[in-house]
Amino acid sequence: MQNNNDFLSRTELLLGEDVMDRIATARVIVFGVGGVGSWCAESLVRTGIRHLTIVDFDTICPSNINRQLMATHTTVGQQKVEVLKQRLLSINPTADINAISEAFNCETAEKFHLESYDYVIDAIDSLSDKVLLIDLTCRTSAHLFSSMGAALKIDPSHIRVSEFWKVQGDPLARALRNKFKKLNQFPKRKFMCVYSDEVVKRREPATNKVNGTIAHITAIFGFTLASLVIQNIYNQNP
Repeated sequence: MQNNNDFLSRTELLLGEDVMDRIATARVIVFGVGGVGSWCAESLVRTGIRHLTIVDFDTICPSNINRQLMATHTTVGQQKVEVLKQRLLSINPTADINAISEAFNCETAEKFHLESYDYVIDAIDSLSDKVLLIDLTCRTSAHLFSSMGAALKIDPSHIRVSEFWKVQGDPLARALRNKFKKLNQFPKRKFMCVYSDEVVKRREPATNKVNGTIAHITAIFGFTLASLVIQNIYNQNP
């Protein structure tokens, strides 16, 4: 009988047994499992993360199919986190996947116990909730990696990684910084962001303030967030 961890053999060849051991014990939480967060979660599990919490209150709708990992015509109407959990368990049946179908906001924030995680992934769309998650995570020892805006982008060569206050050309990062300044309440420490400085002219008017997005951009955002987790673990002193 094959070992459930046989699928990680090539990853171990690259990273080494000691790194794989650290990856297996790391605790990660992903907030938002849409076009960015769903791909991040899958990449983490395929790389050996076993303790993963995924958070999203939403259900799958037809407009998700163009970019969200678990969105298909057969999963429309189902809870995003539950569908994604089953997919992740099909990759690693022994993984500890905790699916929370709830929004992160000021009323629910304490339930998530951010201090109990090693890594927090922010793939939230809501500006106010994003500010709250950044603020609270930066008060803990957890490493925070945050996604800026992946909408209205086409060219993946423009995707970058930078410290939050050094992100340039991203409207969401600008709005977040303005929000922190208006509140006169700033993150307690620095954190890294994935963003794109590409400027794309909108060809169709936004519907209900929703901008167009495409799979190869959101997926690369998600994969890049996952890479930041793995690189951080890899670079730790044994």
